[in-house]
Amino acid sequence: MSAPSRPTRKEQQARTRAALVRSATAAMADKGLQAASIAEIAADAGFTKGAFYANFASKDELLLAVLDETFDRAIGDIERAIRDHDDIDDQARDAGDAWLTQTGAEPTGGRLFLELMVHAVRDETFRAAFVERRRGLRDRVTEIYEARAAEMGLRAPFPLEDAARMTSVMAHGVALDRLVEPDGIDDAFFGTMLVTFFAGLQVGGSTGE
Repeated sequence: MSAPSRPTRKEQQARTRAALVRSATAAMADKGLQAASIAEIAADAGFTKGAFYANFASKDELLLAVLDETFDRAIGDIERAIRDHDDIDDQARDAGDAWLTQTGAEPTGGRLFLELMVHAVRDETFRAAFVERRRGLRDRVTEIYEARAAEMGLRAPFPLEDAARMTSVMAHGVALDRLVEPDGIDDAFFGTMLVTFFAGLQVGGSTGE
């Protein structure tokens, strides 16, 4: 039996970056952005500061990688919900449940996203990159909504990019509210909100002939 092939440099770099992102996610959710040092993040991932800077130019660049992973996972949950269910209520409920599961599970939970939002408010350079990624996420959600509306023959009463922003605001509001009062919002809460929202969207819209 031949020995397993060694990972290429590109594959090894991808693994290193992924490990640093996981370490940063845990450290920053636990201690906050400022308290989690680059040295600690690198050490917890099994690397040196030199390895960190070989992969990320700064802590902010690492934060954006964490954000990219979070948003990619959110889109994946929406796409999976649509694949797994035909009924729009089931799709909305599944996607909502997945979001609450993601934001309610430490260390990749609401605390981390709150830290990122506060940092974006305080740092103009980071804010620009943060906003760009949020817009990219909403664009992807809008495309999903438009495709689903076309399948249903539904004309929404307002632009679906507005619907994407509305559901984004709801998602972040629920996550932050649950962070403050975790016992006040159960795992089904956001899914129920989305079911209600999309039911209203269908009533307020019209179907094509």
